[in-house]
Amino acid sequence: MAGIYIHIPFCKKACTYCDFHFTTSTKYLNEMVKAICKEIIFKKNRLAQQQIGSIYFGGGTPSVLPTAALQQILATIENHFSISSDAEITLEANPDDLTALKIAELRKLPVNRFSIGTQSFFNEDLVWMNRAHNAQEATDCIKRSQDAGFENLTIDLIYGYPLLTNEKWKTNIQTAIELQVPHLSAYSLTVEAKTALANAIEKGKQPDISDEQSAEQFMMLVDTVTASGFEHYEISNYSLPGKYAVHNTNYWRGVAYLGIGPSAHGFDGHDRYINIANNAKYMESLFKGELLETVEQLSSTDKFNEYVMTSLRTMWGLNLEKVASDFGKNYVDQIQKLMKNFVADGQLLNEGNVIKLTNKGKLFADGIAAAFFVDEEDFN
Repeated sequence: MAGIYIHIPFCKKACTYCDFHFTTSTKYLNEMVKAICKEIIFKKNRLAQQQIGSIYFGGGTPSVLPTAALQQILATIENHFSISSDAEITLEANPDDLTALKIAELRKLPVNRFSIGTQSFFNEDLVWMNRAHNAQEATDCIKRSQDAGFENLTIDLIYGYPLLTNEKWKTNIQTAIELQVPHLSAYSLTVEAKTALANAIEKGKQPDISDEQSAEQFMMLVDTVTASGFEHYEISNYSLPGKYAVHNTNYWRGVAYLGIGPSAHGFDGHDRYINIANNAKYMESLFKGELLETVEQLSSTDKFNEYVMTSLRTMWGLNLEKVASDFGKNYVDQIQKLMKNFVADGQLLNEGNVIKLTNKGKLFADGIAAAFFVDEEDFN
């Protein structure tokens, strides 16, 4: 089933490492919600009458929206799309937004999953990141959500930054396990251009990120959570059996989805659509009955390269039978020729017709995938 992603471009504060599209001003929040609803109606025929199996509010920080605004967006989707009775409806939320009152309000909506931006359970780390919440709120909001009936939770954690010792990282992981969160997303901190962190490193005010630290803490995470029954089903994602994130898993499997909101991407199974990353122009165009988006037409080799990148990131791996049927035997031959060195080096496993990364290989996932990429002229 197809999905719908809604980008909510508002945050209370700018995290030092973040380069997503957002603003800390909510002056035009109501207008943005109206524009988002207009875009939903504008694109009501995009998914060719496919049933919707997942809705994902991302951002930004969707939890800053008043509950009534979320309700308005969901009602617009319900009025123009066929939503599965068991659809996964996820709201990204920051711990400080998930008060008892807010959670009680959200229980009245069809939202059934929270993705909580915890990042760390240590106050000094949260201050360093310029997060809006503190460590106590990080723990309390998880327990509060569970007590209110939101059991389908995921939390985000970040590793590989200078303040994070291995002992603190071990505590963060163990805290997540003890809180009985069924899904965990963990990301190695990367330095994105034009962020506050990049500027601080460039000026020598912060040390650069250590690849060795990131690799060590990644392996600590994998070993600890898998020993506790979690499946490492995607490079950055871990879940108890059957608790995979439906929406994000569909991204990795090439399922069609709508992208709604400024800067949002969508995919119809053939081409990618990218909305303008400018709030004022986004709203202005929709109020005129227009949509400012660009279309990225994906060639066969583009689709092959994307399949290689996304499939290798997952525990389901790269299926050679699918490659043969979707792209041709030449692509299979190319993969089988190139994979031999990676298998010999212990970075890839060849399980019949399925190729998977080993734990060692996961440290080099992007580079391994890139080695299999092809150019348009390779098979012409």
